[in-house]
Amino acid sequence: MSDVVIRVENLCKEYRLGTISHGTLYQDLQSGWAKLRRKEDPNARIGSINQEQLNNTSDRFCALKDVTFDVRQGEVVGIIGRNGAGKSTLLKIISRVTAPTKGTIKIKGRVASLLEVGTGFHPELTGRENIFLNGAILGMHKGEIEQKFDEIVAFSEIDKFIDTPVKRYSSGMYVRLAFAVAAHLEPEILVVDEVLAVGDAQFQKKCLGKMGEVAKEGRTVLFVSHNMAAITSLCSRVILIEEGKLKRDGKGSSIVSEYLSVSRSIPKSNSLINHPNRTKGYRELLTFFLIDNDKPVAYFGEPLVIKIGYNFPDIIAVPQFVISFHNLSGMKVFTIISDYQTNDIPASLHGKGEITCRILCLPLMPGDYFINLQLWQPGQKLDEIENVTEIQVEWVNRNIGQFNWDSGMGVIYVDADWHWRRE
Repeated sequence: MSDVVIRVENLCKEYRLGTISHGTLYQDLQSGWAKLRRKEDPNARIGSINQEQLNNTSDRFCALKDVTFDVRQGEVVGIIGRNGAGKSTLLKIISRVTAPTKGTIKIKGRVASLLEVGTGFHPELTGRENIFLNGAILGMHKGEIEQKFDEIVAFSEIDKFIDTPVKRYSSGMYVRLAFAVAAHLEPEILVVDEVLAVGDAQFQKKCLGKMGEVAKEGRTVLFVSHNMAAITSLCSRVILIEEGKLKRDGKGSSIVSEYLSVSRSIPKSNSLINHPNRTKGYRELLTFFLIDNDKPVAYFGEPLVIKIGYNFPDIIAVPQFVISFHNLSGMKVFTIISDYQTNDIPASLHGKGEITCRILCLPLMPGDYFINLQLWQPGQKLDEIENVTEIQVEWVNRNIGQFNWDSGMGVIYVDADWHWRRE
């Protein structure tokens, strides 16, 4: 049809697993010798797939499998799915950052992409020079870019640093300028990945508003996000990607509800071995999970005990355990990190053990929530499991007092003192 601006047919993308280079000739020789002897790679990073696994399975990973869909002009399409489902790979192919292994993709119009922090920017050039560079890549003339220049700078709110090389920008400044350029240089198709999560809350809201304006102007938007509230409010149509395949394509609210419902359908067992929501590519380092002595119910204002079992075959230096609570729309309510609170966790861990986290006073108002779990070393994620479990928060005593709380008032209760004095 004439109004179809993106046509994807039988799209497949394969990647070959394994390490190309470790950075030094000595380490490469070590790894090559281990491979010849069918031994474990001594230079493999913790959390990566080891050589034994590669010998037992195919050395190729299929990120996308026979994906087919059309996008029409003016549509705002949300793309959702778990980490590792293939969402970012799909956007990279649409943006021509990488080529498909099989299948075809036809695009009508200019595409502006915001995929990763700094994508499309030359680090040695200033912000001003990168605006003109990006405009030229989109096929715009210098005069067209100059007409939009002041608007781009004002939106990005970095006018004081516009003549500074972007290699000196923070990640937030990168995203501000990159989104401003992508949204204001009038591409027919705007592609935005999860990078908006880098910016502050006010700027994220500003970006979502701008994407809505872009759609009203008749341009097309593809938006990947884990923020289901943003997806629901912005996107009339949602595509669900699961294990590289197009699982569902339809009305935004219904697809999001189904996705959250399926994501929360976890085994009743507290064991995390072979947990279906574990992000692909990570080894099963987190092994067991308990909430308040196995009870799925927590209570507002009361302590909540969370226990995490681990099994580290190698030494983990400076382990960081991360627990995040989310409401049923996918919004992150709060995050607790072992490094940020008082703890007696050793500087390195090895073998089997258990970590106990005690929330002294649960601030969540009654309702249903689910929990995500992560394990980090500084700068490196080692394991991640989305929607580990769902808990129900209740009152200890419904006659708790004057509380007459409804969901429109929020999900967190904050204690405060109120005082009066006579003038």
